[in-house]
Amino acid sequence: MGTVKALLFSIVLINLSLLGFCGYPRRPVDVPFWKNYEPSWASHHIKYLNGGSTADLVLDRSSGAGFQSKKSYLFGHFSMKMKLVGGDSAGIVTAFYLSSNNAEHDEIDFEFLGNRTGQPYILQTNVFTGGKGDREQRIYLWFDPTKGYHSYSVLWNTFQIVIFVDDVPIRAFKNSKDLGVKFPFNQPMKIYSSLWDADDWATRGGLEKTDWSKAPFTASYTSFHVDGCEAATPHEVQVCNTKGMRWWDQKAFQDLDALQYRRLRWIRQKYTIYNYCTDRQRYPVLPPECTKDRDL
Repeated sequence: MGTVKALLFSIVLINLSLLGFCGYPRRPVDVPFWKNYEPSWASHHIKYLNGGSTADLVLDRSSGAGFQSKKSYLFGHFSMKMKLVGGDSAGIVTAFYLSSNNAEHDEIDFEFLGNRTGQPYILQTNVFTGGKGDREQRIYLWFDPTKGYHSYSVLWNTFQIVIFVDDVPIRAFKNSKDLGVKFPFNQPMKIYSSLWDADDWATRGGLEKTDWSKAPFTASYTSFHVDGCEAATPHEVQVCNTKGMRWWDQKAFQDLDALQYRRLRWIRQKYTIYNYCTDRQRYPVLPPECTKDRDL
């Protein structure tokens, strides 16, 4: 009887893990592009493969391209798998971000900054709240993002925003409203992605220019996962603000667990090349959220 109970307990633990009750988001569901997304600009520079399960954005001298989610969301888990432009990608930016559409907007950014052949990509993240950004962090990735697909995701609830690369948290932005820092509570956001030429700033501050002889440049996307609370009307926003009703509001997701904090510390020690929290020239007074986010 004891063996049966132990087996049942193990099955429950496995199922809870798969559902996302052990500190990690639910396992993303691979869905085709058209289920959650639509082109936002230069649709003729988007190619759909394998029945729409993969979408390629193409950049040449005439245009880049972009797409956006069909719906707006207030809280949830959003991810996609990406394979970045290979070879000489200097001057090119590939982006995946969430943003609201108003003057004092909220935004959560992944920006992949291309580089000359042989030099690593830089991943820049930023968080805007109430129209205020200037919270850049830059890291090198611990793998070559051009050789295969990797998962990039955002977990957003009323307690924190966590940015993941594969299953590794590379950044946590806590609700620091008690410290006077705005947090995205009530502005629904759409999800966007784009590929464009930004050689005026993207690589070495604009010193490295795009080599158009290597065009066209292609970034590839798959696994267009969205698990969020849809919010387009005031009523829907109110429903999404109801705590405890969704899996991402549960206690396991109100903070990182011990392993996640160790992984975040590993990122800070090994791969971080810029962190606004440690930039004393720019911020002589420490931004109040930095201590709570453990970004020092």
